Amino acid sequence: MNDQQQRDFFSQALEQGKGILRLVPTWVPRAFCVPGRRLRLHPNDLYALGAHRGGIDERWFSSTTTADNGPGTPHDEGLSYIVHNGEKATLRDTVNLMGEVLLGKEAVDKYGGWVMYSKFFDNMYPLPHHLHQSDEMAANVGKRGKPEAYFYPPQYNFALDTYPYTFFGFEPGTTKDQVIDCLKRWHEGDNHILSLSKAYRLTPGTGWDVPPGILHAPGTLCTYEPQRASDVFSMWQSLIADYQVVPWEMVIKDVPADKHNDFDYLMAMLDWEANVDPEFGKNHFTPPRPAADPAAAPDSGYRENWITYGSEWYSAKELTVLPGRTVTITDPAAYGLICVQGYGRFGVHSISSPSLIRYGELTEDELFVTCDAAKAGVQITNGSSTEPLVILRHFNPGNPEMPQRN
Repeated sequence: MNDQQQRDFFSQALEQGKGILRLVPTWVPRAFCVPGRRLRLHPNDLYALGAHRGGIDERWFSSTTTADNGPGTPHDEGLSYIVHNGEKATLRDTVNLMGEVLLGKEAVDKYGGWVMYSKFFDNMYPLPHHLHQSDEMAANVGKRGKPEAYFYPPQYNFALDTYPYTFFGFEPGTTKDQVIDCLKRWHEGDNHILSLSKAYRLTPGTGWDVPPGILHAPGTLCTYEPQRASDVFSMWQSLIADYQVVPWEMVIKDVPADKHNDFDYLMAMLDWEANVDPEFGKNHFTPPRPAADPAAAPDSGYRENWITYGSEWYSAKELTVLPGRTVTITDPAAYGLICVQGYGRFGVHSISSPSLIRYGELTEDELFVTCDAAKAGVQITNGSSTEPLVILRHFNPGNPEMPQRN
């Protein structure tokens, strides 16, 4: 479609959807991962893109950024598509052509558009200790930094898989020389970097805040991850659980060519004080925080919690509509959403959480709500008389209602 055809498509989709757009499931494989099998993707489709691409262990939501998966990656991998009357176009193109209609003028002027996305990450085994670069360090390779946040939805964690613990940072007292020594031993098998770190038990229904520059080795819960629209990383653990060797190329993926063996440069990617913070758990653990009075739920028909908050780049809420109830929810900004439990109506759209998805099939669980529709209020009906309707909603920067961490 040319620009005018795309504008017509977007305008029709917005008009008929009353400011709410349906999105196509966006599946992303990772060559270094093993699917955790909790994304509700059919078992026969876990390697739908070919074994050489790796298993599908991520589903991206409201994404205007592409996955950085190296050679052989399709040009649109990671991008969310809007679907309407059998046709589709990317959310990124929509934002580029009609950003003020979707997001409001302030969001476009202040942030440049839709600059976050969220995803489910679902891996069978723990990931290596790794970091995401800051803006300053990512700019050296022409990219943007990546803060991220975690929330563990109970609906997607019926099994905790092999290792429900995440390592964060380093134990207080760790020295930079100890860390450099681990990097220098990269080709000797296990470089023992986790010996310098500390693991935290993961709990469904809670989450963590992970700013750039903090090393983390995520455990095996299925994770909902609001994050900045970027895919930069550097892995610092050479061997995972005695079964997977991590190549040095994963350390230097987003490092300038002349710095590939510069240990001072690599260390500069760390936020050192944050990594050795003696109160790391207190400062980064994220329990849900009520966004509405819990005692009012029987009368109002819903409960609402902030599950990601305190970040300058994104925020997220969990909405629970009680069985058989109809509510109207208003928000001050546009948002994307994923339905994790139940079924009903969301504005003019059907909404339901699927039990099994075939690769390439459409679903009714993912939508995008424009700024005007959010401010006007969306009527939501839970179609079940027994089961709650649970929806996770992710916001761009600048939600004025978002609480701060402390």
